[in-house]
Amino acid sequence: MRIIRGLHNLVPRPRGTVVTIGNFDGVHLGHKAVFGRLLAQGRALRLPAMVITFEPQAMEYFAPDAAPARLTRLREKLAALADCGVEQAMLLRFGPKLARMEAREFVRELLVDGLGARYLLVGDDFRFGHGRAGDFRLLREMGREHGFSVEDLHTITHGDERVSSTRIREALARGDFEFTRRLLGRTYRICGRVVHGDKRGRDIGFPTANLNLHRRVSPLRGVYAVMVGGIADRPWPGVANLGTRPTVDGSARYLLEVHLFDFTGNLYGRHLEVEFRRKLRDEKKFGSCEELQAQIGRDTVTARALLGAPTTAFAYSP
Repeated sequence: MRIIRGLHNLVPRPRGTVVTIGNFDGVHLGHKAVFGRLLAQGRALRLPAMVITFEPQAMEYFAPDAAPARLTRLREKLAALADCGVEQAMLLRFGPKLARMEAREFVRELLVDGLGARYLLVGDDFRFGHGRAGDFRLLREMGREHGFSVEDLHTITHGDERVSSTRIREALARGDFEFTRRLLGRTYRICGRVVHGDKRGRDIGFPTANLNLHRRVSPLRGVYAVMVGGIADRPWPGVANLGTRPTVDGSARYLLEVHLFDFTGNLYGRHLEVEFRRKLRDEKKFGSCEELQAQIGRDTVTARALLGAPTTAFAYSP
């Protein structure tokens, strides 16, 4: 997949694209249906398909403290777009310049002059431009003026269930991973690189792999039974804590710590995929490290039973 970071990185090439615009957080089944329609239209017109998304997302720029937790970080989203067959992705930096851009200027600079768009697929509630003045009606009007067609996205459903990033966040918050899987089309996972921590888990008998999340907030918080990819030729079972570690230091940022059952080896620098299978409990502050240690032991027993992971079931050679 070709990734274009900003309009200034467009290079001269044959004109014409089919385009969709959005945040596409989570790349769920609804998004995949959108990409399928876009790719089909591209094949019909013999034009490449372009997905335009923003980094950061508009809400994260205007109201960072109120912005919803991301389901996927940028790296994960781009990988998911490529898996869907998307040929090109454009990342637009959402900053002061884009926030001030008038709606008609946005259409002319991006869609007409930048991409030579022939077809645009967006939601009928899509708003854009300074003051959110641009809407579906304006796009249709400018499409007739500049020679591109505009199609609206209707609500995407899976069975009787409406598919949306908001519904997935709500399901994750209540620990409903089966509902999440149905809307995503896959098990929910968080990816990251293993970094050095403070080694406190090792001191209490439960060493952890600490993943750098690169996000301000997470849709999950608590203790979970997990399966971890990126270690061996099959997923590795474990128990994970995602939160701010209130018993230890009450960190201001979210941390993902994974204790891998019966694992010995060095994972620093490895890129892991943590699949969340079942929520065990909420994160809480214990009165002492000894109380925390005892609870982690109970969490480990519960997670082993849920995952079917008896002691010494796995072996690893670094």
